[in-house]
Amino acid sequence: MPFSPTARPLEPDLRPGRVPVLTTGPTDDPSHWAGEHQGELRRLVAEHGAVLVRGLGLHDLSRVTSVFGRLACGLMDEREAFAARRSFGNGVYSSSKWPPTQQMCMHHELSYALRFPGMMEFACLTSPAGGGATALADSPTVLDALPDALVERFEREGWLLIRNYNDDIGASWADAFGTEDPAAIEDYCRAAAIEFAWRPDGGLRTRQRRSAVIHHPLTGRRCWFNQIAFLSEWTLDPEIREYLVDVYGADGLPFNTRYGNGDAISPETVDLINRVYQAGTVREPWQDGDLLLVDNVRTAHSREAYEGRRDVLVALADPVQLADCSPTVEVDPS
Repeated sequence: MPFSPTARPLEPDLRPGRVPVLTTGPTDDPSHWAGEHQGELRRLVAEHGAVLVRGLGLHDLSRVTSVFGRLACGLMDEREAFAARRSFGNGVYSSSKWPPTQQMCMHHELSYALRFPGMMEFACLTSPAGGGATALADSPTVLDALPDALVERFEREGWLLIRNYNDDIGASWADAFGTEDPAAIEDYCRAAAIEFAWRPDGGLRTRQRRSAVIHHPLTGRRCWFNQIAFLSEWTLDPEIREYLVDVYGADGLPFNTRYGNGDAISPETVDLINRVYQAGTVREPWQDGDLLLVDNVRTAHSREAYEGRRDVLVALADPVQLADCSPTVEVDPS
């Protein structure tokens, strides 16, 4: 819904190191408010990469579901999830299940898929006692800060994601693909340019090559868009990595990343990428009832470690096809 040119524009609080914060007055109908301001909110996301709306009072599932639907240009079901979520229907999910003591590093949601959300919607029902911010980093800024030679290699070769699905760590293959039918999963993988192999124990191993740099579907701006560092073995806590290698072997880790030609990525390179992210990170602690809208292509997000209960709902909005983003690496779905 476009905003009225005669209405007073929404003006977020812009401070260095902080997510843009827009504070609203109290409202008994957050869905109506969201519908009235949809165009203006989407303009702010396009301008700043993200905006946090405070004051709507999103304290229950029904309000969140209604607001998410008002602001999105379509919601999508998640496929290829790396961690389990609870689905509440209507495209609304819990945040990914991840140990609260472990940071979830910067990433772009489903950046390894051929179809991914253009916008992420988050709503905080219950804020944690400490930590737990959904921190953000501007992708073009990260791209410019990385060494030219490293970017050129990833542009030329892309990156590989290798996954070993099991019932112990992360999302099972049934959870990730939304079906317990192996034939349906094989059809999905063929259509999504994913190599697959069933293991003797019933597990599934997949491998997919994707672009590390794409162009924003609306602005055309080059963006560092991947999960090279987050899904790397070198981002895991050293003790957890050692345990997983002991149990599953070096080739059996739940996930790992490589250069597009199959070469290993060094721990120093992964550390460099994460340090560049950290240098550009902005954050705003959650408060109960907050709404956060994030441009998923332009802006990476993370989840910081936290204490106490943290209840955040998520929607994957505005589906985008990788083919519409001028990827640098071609894929050939069968």
